[in-house]
Amino acid sequence: MDQEFFDDKFHDECGIFGIFNKNDYNTAKLTYFGLYALQHRGQESAGIAVNDNGTIIYHKEMGTVSEVFDEVILSHLQGKISIGHVRYSTAGESLRENAQPLVIKYTKGNMAIAHNGNLVNADEIRDDLEKKGFIFQTTTDSEVIAALLSRERIKHHSLEDALVKVMKQIRGAYSLLVMTPHKLIAARDPLGMRPLCLGKKGDSYIFSSETAALDTIGAEFIRDINPGEIVVVNEKDIRSIQTEVTGESRMCIFEYIYFARPDSIIEGASVYKARLEAGKRLAREFPVDADLVIGVPDSGLVAALGYSRESGIPYGDGLMKNRYIGRTFIQPSQEMREQSVRLKLNTFKEQIEGKKIIMIDDSIVRGTTSKRIVNMLREAGAKEIHMRISSPPVTYPCYFGIDTPHRQHLIASHSTVEEIRKIIGADTLQFLTIDSLKKTPVGARCGFCTACFDGNYPVKVGKEGKNEFRL
Repeated sequence: MDQEFFDDKFHDECGIFGIFNKNDYNTAKLTYFGLYALQHRGQESAGIAVNDNGTIIYHKEMGTVSEVFDEVILSHLQGKISIGHVRYSTAGESLRENAQPLVIKYTKGNMAIAHNGNLVNADEIRDDLEKKGFIFQTTTDSEVIAALLSRERIKHHSLEDALVKVMKQIRGAYSLLVMTPHKLIAARDPLGMRPLCLGKKGDSYIFSSETAALDTIGAEFIRDINPGEIVVVNEKDIRSIQTEVTGESRMCIFEYIYFARPDSIIEGASVYKARLEAGKRLAREFPVDADLVIGVPDSGLVAALGYSRESGIPYGDGLMKNRYIGRTFIQPSQEMREQSVRLKLNTFKEQIEGKKIIMIDDSIVRGTTSKRIVNMLREAGAKEIHMRISSPPVTYPCYFGIDTPHRQHLIASHSTVEEIRKIIGADTLQFLTIDSLKKTPVGARCGFCTACFDGNYPVKVGKEGKNEFRL
């Protein structure tokens, strides 16, 4: 497979899900279904850890949720508290040892951790801890957090008190679930860069990266976890600890553009409506005479519908996505490399032939995918191809939990819009502006991180290269 094609999108981050079960629900199965609903956030590995009367048992493996778990495995995961994780590696190698949840034993007992995000000072902390005798089994940021927690827990009355201390030491983006023999603890970084919400089903409390997972298991959405907040659930009650927060929150705006499911609500804003609004704004700012509006599946479809509604140009299906491509598949021969895009997408020739097409996509990263899709549309007989992107040009890498190429591989970092248009072969090309993008999550109760577009990182980061996550 042409790896450049499959790397020509921002890769999903991770998804976390946890439940403190005070009812007679099947804890492991609820977590399984919750993770299934979050599968889009990571297809590399999946895991579930369950607290069985103080003993934490777990299962995790490389693969998707349905590949990792079956009825037999789930039947052995008995307990009242559970956390689950789906992963795409943004820091740490793609190894089974790095799959989560991470389960550790330490002086005060045992705990399990599931984490979404990246710490920009993880290497610095890891080096310091190793010099003091700590031994690490994985290469993940999550184990760095666990090591800090185990060290601080010795000095404090409770794990949540230790977490308050740890949150003052770590810098970056994180949504975190920590399970102990008697508690389920959730935390969100002070800038609220990664999403995390609280729900309830009966008397049971649930944490999830997205509201769509709550809907899947029939849970009621309560609220988003606040930036810098720690929420502790035990058998008796639920309580909140608000740590120090400085400045406006900085939710990753790519959640609305690409990562989150369109049926999720994040910080009070509908992802579906945000994408619809992006398409409408593209139509107002960059109109063009055409016969048909199409979207690149899947995240470009809603924006394409918005463009159609605003412009009055009919919306239709132009591209068909193969939904059954997994992480591994037979490598095509060298002569097939140029046609590898067709393994994932194909055209509806009868819809395209002889027409002026407006094609909407969520972003352009390397440009290889866009070029090949434009070529496919030409081969299908498109008369004109006008490409509209529902985000600004991506010119900087992300250090906070999204796997982006190094800057030199981002086509917009060294090419103008007109140069990109010529490279991909479109008749016209336009991107949504940053100002317009910020207005698309209508009703959002947060600020946004737009660093991948403007280089305005909300947390200080190091230089690109081997030590890009070191301060």
